[in-house]
Amino acid sequence: MDDLCDETRTCLGNGNKHLHIDEVPERESPLRECGRCVRSQLASMCARHTLARRLPITQWLPRYTLSLFLHDVMAGLTVGMTAIPQGIAYAVVAGLEPQYGLYSGFMGSFVYVLFGSTKDITVGPTAIMALMTQTYVLSYGADFAVLLTFLSGCVITLFGLLQLGFVVDFISMPVTVGFTTAAAITIASSQLKGLFGLKGSTDKFMDSIVNFFERIHEAQLWDSVLGISTIVALLLLQKLTVFRVKGNPPGQTISTFRRVWGNTLWLLSLARNAIVVFFGVGLAYVLFLNGHSPFTLTGKIGEGFPPIGLPPFSTVFRNETYSFVEMTSALGSSLIAIPLISILESIAIAKAFSKGKAVDATQEMIALGLGNMLGSFVRSMPVTGSFTRTAVNNASGVRTPAGGIFTGLLVMGALGLLTSTFYYIPKATLAGLIMTAMFSMIDYEVVSLLWRTKRIDLIPLGATFVFCLALGLEYGMIVGITVNLLILLYHSARPPVNMKWVVVNGCNVLLVTPAQSLAFPSAEYVREVIVADCNEHRDESQQSAVVIDGVNLFNIDSTVAKVIKLLSEDLKVLEVPIFLWRWSLPVTQTLLGIDPKMKPLFRNATTLDLVLSLENRVRHESEGLMDEDTAVSMMNGGQHVP
Repeated sequence: MDDLCDETRTCLGNGNKHLHIDEVPERESPLRECGRCVRSQLASMCARHTLARRLPITQWLPRYTLSLFLHDVMAGLTVGMTAIPQGIAYAVVAGLEPQYGLYSGFMGSFVYVLFGSTKDITVGPTAIMALMTQTYVLSYGADFAVLLTFLSGCVITLFGLLQLGFVVDFISMPVTVGFTTAAAITIASSQLKGLFGLKGSTDKFMDSIVNFFERIHEAQLWDSVLGISTIVALLLLQKLTVFRVKGNPPGQTISTFRRVWGNTLWLLSLARNAIVVFFGVGLAYVLFLNGHSPFTLTGKIGEGFPPIGLPPFSTVFRNETYSFVEMTSALGSSLIAIPLISILESIAIAKAFSKGKAVDATQEMIALGLGNMLGSFVRSMPVTGSFTRTAVNNASGVRTPAGGIFTGLLVMGALGLLTSTFYYIPKATLAGLIMTAMFSMIDYEVVSLLWRTKRIDLIPLGATFVFCLALGLEYGMIVGITVNLLILLYHSARPPVNMKWVVVNGCNVLLVTPAQSLAFPSAEYVREVIVADCNEHRDESQQSAVVIDGVNLFNIDSTVAKVIKLLSEDLKVLEVPIFLWRWSLPVTQTLLGIDPKMKPLFRNATTLDLVLSLENRVRHESEGLMDEDTAVSMMNGGQHVP
């Protein structure tokens, strides 16, 4: 029988074409396959359509019109009025001088005009990037933030060129929510000092809370009043968006007055950050002229444009010199963590505003990476896509990425003309602005959603949240990803496997149907449960068999293949034959690569009873009761094979 089975050609389904085991093509050598892939990638990168895709401005600029220009100007200036106060505020969060927030607000916008593929996205400083930069600024100075920007840009660009955007897929939604919530709470707690006019250290969450309660008796009355009033004013101004009038509702005619009034209120809502900042500046300046200084002010801001030059590859801070190697060593895990979070933020925003269109993640990474790299030449801190400013851009009716030009020009205008005015910005106003922005970063419904749907996802969410607050954002994110991967590996190691005993042609058959492809963590588990089930339920007085239905198996690794071979040996000791039914060609190739002698185990009969009747008739053929052509036909699902 064994000799016959070795010569038998088992028919495998491959679409509408039947392949025989003897005809399975040999695999290409790994070295040759790698070379072919490299040549293919290089040819693809040099193709004209690829170059056009990597420079998206060439696609929309030839069709640019005056109407598009006017829409982009309005949107760009509106975003700029939000970018200026937010930039100053996020520089404060990062522990930098306020002008660094403005340095970070224009280069990314200009670069994205050339390389960005989504019209709505605005690139600049964000709260999370500022908080992740803060640790290095407080410990080593501003030069470290600039070098971090450059190196992050290099990493992001490399990720884009190598098409490694899939890496961010390992950061799941629960981990992202836990991370952003912890970041929002950490940032908000750090602003308690500015909101109430307190002193002390607030670079970490627990430090901020302890400092607040220890010094609450030192709170400055007018700082507190202005800070809380700023929060209330921002929340009220945010509500004005509901008055916007777009078109005419069915069966109604909107008067010109109502339309103008509603859209004016909407514009005031969009410019709310600039309004509260300039109100605070005006109030502080008037009081200063009358000899009163009730507020803690931001103070002197560096005037003019930033110096243009290479990012610092060595620096001196507190009389200690740091070489490039020492600087990169000090930055440590942030060289991976900050690029990953930056990519995650930007791609998530692009998808949110794409309106169902496909997002070119590779192009977005290239644009973001180049924005950071070139931004470091003008002393920028790390930047990424901003959800708040992107929402403003979208609501303002932007038509192309060219809106970023006018945002960048407005920020540059503020650097050249208004830095002396920013001296009078009350810190309480900035603190109120930052804390209000944090409210929108917290997803208040996700916990109840996960509780109703998949409660186990609350574990990585909670772990990320707690460890981000306790250890810092980078380590908290690592813990969250690790916990999530452990849960994923557990499910992979204990996959759902449907096993049932059925009687077919008088034979007890254990039909095993894995619900998904098998990977190495699950291999021994599947082997153990099959052997245990056979030992427990098989009847020695009756013939038994094991049939593994591979209809859901699209891929296995070498470990799984090796374990299946061992399983067949285990069952041979128990005198229980095993058959591999309906296995695909790639899976078959992997298994035969481990042991070609397993060829006779494969079956592609249309029904389970044919698999068993086939085996019985092949056994009879070995006793001379059937001709070989008939046996081969049965082995191939009842079809004659020449």
